[in-house]
Amino acid sequence: MSITKEPLLQMKDIKKVFLTDDLETHALADISLDIQRGEFVCIAGPSGCGKSTLLAILGLLDTPSSGHYSLNSQSVANLDHAARARIRNREVGFIFQSFNLIGDLSVFENVELPLTYRGMTATERKQRAKEALEKVGMDHRLNHYPSQLSGGQQQRVAVARALGGKPSILLADEPTGNLDSKNGEAVMQLLSELHREGATICMVTHDSRFADRAQRNVHLFDGRIVDEPVEETSNKLLSR
Repeated sequence: MSITKEPLLQMKDIKKVFLTDDLETHALADISLDIQRGEFVCIAGPSGCGKSTLLAILGLLDTPSSGHYSLNSQSVANLDHAARARIRNREVGFIFQSFNLIGDLSVFENVELPLTYRGMTATERKQRAKEALEKVGMDHRLNHYPSQLSGGQQQRVAVARALGGKPSILLADEPTGNLDSKNGEAVMQLLSELHREGATICMVTHDSRFADRAQRNVHLFDGRIVDEPVEETSNKLLSR
């Protein structure tokens, strides 16, 4: 699989500081990261190291305190809310740990819903949703509701929802976190298959078994990218 030299996603010196009363919390510091088209990148690290904060900025759900961020050659760090929402809807597909399916909607309606904000015709939305569900092997459950599905099946529907808009990048936040080992493995196999078909994926996980499935691992520790696995970094700090 060929990978172009121009990054799909590029971060330079990204910082994120949360202010509460008189307290400053530095969640991210000096993050510089490129993700090429067609890459499968895992962001790994212990709880509280900044993984989810970084993913939120990557997905335009949050803004950095400073630094440069471009997606598909467009600078996005300082866009207003409406512009960010528009780009997010077209460029980014989200896969969440808790699935985030709407219980009152059918499987088909859950996948179709984000497409209604794209100005598509009903026919086009139906075709996109059907194709996405076929890709994840859930087209036989079109009219079922989330409560009628197992956790693994719900996550497959969530993946289909992310795929429906044909995004530039899939962002997966602990996609196996609420699944047992069997269903977690099945979801990871699905993500690996999508990557082989050309999808660009950035996944957050603390599970080393699944992190090893990615093409490249980015290790975070205390809000910074480190050159070695976080386990080794932690051990060195503890031994001092």
